[in-house]
Amino acid sequence: MRVMPRQVLPCLVLLLLAACLRPEPAADAPLLETVPMASPEDGGAFSVAPVEPAEEAAPAPAQPEPEPPGVDWSELPLSSGRASISCELDYLARGDGEPLADLTHGAIEHALQPCAERGVMRLRYDGRVAADFTALMQRVAAVADELGIGKRVLDIASVGGQVEEAIRAGDFIAESRWTIWVREGSACHSACVFVLTAGDTRLITGRVGIHRIIRMSSTATTRAELNAELRAVYDRVRGYLERNGAAVAVADLMMAVPNRSLRLLTQDELRLYGLDGVNPAQDDLDRLRLMRKCGEDFVSRRDSFTRAFDVQCKAPDTDLDALNACGLELRQRFGFPDETCPAESPLSEFDVGTGLVLAPPPRGEPLGQQGGGG
Repeated sequence: MRVMPRQVLPCLVLLLLAACLRPEPAADAPLLETVPMASPEDGGAFSVAPVEPAEEAAPAPAQPEPEPPGVDWSELPLSSGRASISCELDYLARGDGEPLADLTHGAIEHALQPCAERGVMRLRYDGRVAADFTALMQRVAAVADELGIGKRVLDIASVGGQVEEAIRAGDFIAESRWTIWVREGSACHSACVFVLTAGDTRLITGRVGIHRIIRMSSTATTRAELNAELRAVYDRVRGYLERNGAAVAVADLMMAVPNRSLRLLTQDELRLYGLDGVNPAQDDLDRLRLMRKCGEDFVSRRDSFTRAFDVQCKAPDTDLDALNACGLELRQRFGFPDETCPAESPLSEFDVGTGLVLAPPPRGEPLGQQGGGG
């Protein structure tokens, strides 16, 4: 029998130990999913605003830039997508409502007038994020304020668009109290994720994906110049994510995904990055007001409902209709809708009757401080 050299034995033992101790992959570990993307013109996340790159980019401002007072009602066609308005939340039985192609005050008021009695409206938007989308959100919210429609749902499907407009629209959405849906069969990709970030409550059964921002107006001729420009853009993005309650790690993750691909986020990642469910920034803002108005018991039950909803209702492959139905049944176990604070109760947008919806904010009170459910 051939004898193995003595110096080989220790190496063999170490190799065998390494093989035995190597951890097996978890059976239920989610696979990271990426899909190829078409050209930026078909969506994506692209930046066109001028930047002044420097060796060290200045820190992003803590607060959004103030919008000019009032809404610009100058003529503007909606060319980046299709919009429709419904006073019903049951999209399976009632569809998406009446198309809205005219962004004039009269046309929007006519579309929203039937929603005034219940105080609930749903805006379905399918298209790219651009300046006309920002105008759509501003104008619809302004008319909803005039009519006293306090419960607002943005039912969105978008492959992305212009980063700067997504941030402008998002900052406005954050101050005008919207629930945002990404329902089954719909997607929210690239720049759309910044819109999603801004909602008071986000309900997602569709697909959410991110990738690297494209500098469409760049004059860079070297990699260093391009990176300096992108650093300035990403500093703006991080500031936006931070003030809207999302993890700034989303911006770092975007940087690592080539813009020709799309990184689809899992349910766990959406929760981890603060993109699903109740917006943590708005939750902090609401907590003290709800404590004073509705009491400590209300806040405690609302928190318990939110945790139970995440565990019991958010199963894989659940459609949004079933998700809402699960929540409506579950909330009864926690005493909702609450007799004292029905409008602030979870999913109160489904409660029929003007007594169960938000009234317009008192004159002079910012809309972002008004109560909300969801």
